[in-house]
Amino acid sequence: MRAAQIGRINEMGQVTCVSEISVVLERDVVAPPDVTFDALADYTIMRPKVLPEQFTGYQVTAGGTGEGTRITYDLHATKKRTRHVEAVVTEPPAGQQLLESDTGSTLRVLWDVAAAPGGSKVTVQVSWQGAGGVKGFFERTFAPGGIRRIYGAELDNLQQQIAADPS
Repeated sequence: MRAAQIGRINEMGQVTCVSEISVVLERDVVAPPDVTFDALADYTIMRPKVLPEQFTGYQVTAGGTGEGTRITYDLHATKKRTRHVEAVVTEPPAGQQLLESDTGSTLRVLWDVAAAPGGSKVTVQVSWQGAGGVKGFFERTFAPGGIRRIYGAELDNLQQQIAADPS
């Protein structure tokens, strides 16, 4: 996890400190990078199969494969804390990457697929601007663990799904 202090101007014109929170996970997948990337970029058929239970109401609202896809879902970070996400997918020019950017917040999910011995390595970086003050302290302390569990499960499900049906 990485947290960097930055400033935000509040409604009274004062600068308050907030932190960028970033969690990075990776998994090896026993499939070539193009097969793995295609599976990740398939938001219509493959993604619903690999999403863990913390994602509900998942829908593709435009596109469905890679760049230009729009998705919406509710992410249940805890039993009481749910974030509604409406994300736009872009493909950054550096390698096989998918960037899911929430249109209503600073949440960004960057997927990267690279060649690795025996297949490919998938890296996911989940980042957002955290709150300041006491609320921010608790967010920086507890949120990364929840994100690791949620996206770790998604990576595990992706690995299992590709192994079960590599086509």
